[in-house]
Amino acid sequence: MSDSISAVSSTTDFYRPMPVYVVERRTQRYWLHLLLFLITIFTTLVVGARMEFNFLHNQAAFSVGDEFIPFFPIKWALAQPSRLLLGVPFSGTLLLILMAHEMGHYLYCRHYRVYATLPFFIPAPTLIGTLGAVIRIRSPIRTRAALFDIGIAGPIAGFVVSVVSLAIALGLSKPMTAGIGASDLELGYPLIFQMIHRGLAAALPGYQLAGLPLSGVYMHPTAIAAWVGMFATALNLLPSGQLDGGHIVYAIWPKAHRYISWITVLALVYLGQWYAGWRVWAGLITVMNIISWRQRQAPDYPELRGARWGVAVLGLIMLIVTLTPSPLRSAVLDGIR
Repeated sequence: MSDSISAVSSTTDFYRPMPVYVVERRTQRYWLHLLLFLITIFTTLVVGARMEFNFLHNQAAFSVGDEFIPFFPIKWALAQPSRLLLGVPFSGTLLLILMAHEMGHYLYCRHYRVYATLPFFIPAPTLIGTLGAVIRIRSPIRTRAALFDIGIAGPIAGFVVSVVSLAIALGLSKPMTAGIGASDLELGYPLIFQMIHRGLAAALPGYQLAGLPLSGVYMHPTAIAAWVGMFATALNLLPSGQLDGGHIVYAIWPKAHRYISWITVLALVYLGQWYAGWRVWAGLITVMNIISWRQRQAPDYPELRGARWGVAVLGLIMLIVTLTPSPLRSAVLDGIR
């Protein structure tokens, strides 16, 4: 329900209508958040356990095997449940990154008195055991500054934790050996991987992977979790629709938001020549753009000022260093293109 009141400017004679919102506060369903989180722990332990097993035994990181769900080794894990303990490093790292991202949003919602739910983790029998995590915002965002801060807080928090995780994980990784067979799925590494890899080589004389290209490194499962964090950061920072990047663009330049959103769709269609999944995202963002065609994410005034413009540049840099044209490569995916 909404109403309006008039506020008199101290320097002008006109009236500017200011919206006043009355939001019904709903009870948090803590049991549902906890249940989804526990299931997500299990599904990420399943895939993490197989990754760790393969890493310890010098086998290909990803393999379909005889599982009825590709890349989700549920039969292998449950055949000996103690194997799930092998998945703790991957699962713990991945859930920490996802939690950091969503809590960045949530805490800034609390700061601006915007009602939001706790994170909902989404378990799924996928390559990483989850579809990520989300929060739901259930009250209007009252200023462009609040929209900007809430939008960018998640990517920054997730990115920082991913960078720290990657630096540690590269120290746990090892050189690729000739005995390791070809993997059914290969990861494409974004620029941030190259930056951290070279930074460690320059800063640490004893870094065992110095001089090796990333293609010659067998990544520890925690490095794969960091890769997921970087990929999630890139997806969320795409400047379109209701994504975090879309919120940031709207907060900075509301009139350009619609045009930038559609330019992003075209860019993803173009990137689809290297990775078919980008065209799927182009379709999803198209739907979001249509649904939110006339939706206002925040009032036009007051305008965004100050240091937030510099933070916006930081967001653009994060997008550049985490985005890669071909994040996943496999014979199956190549057949789709």
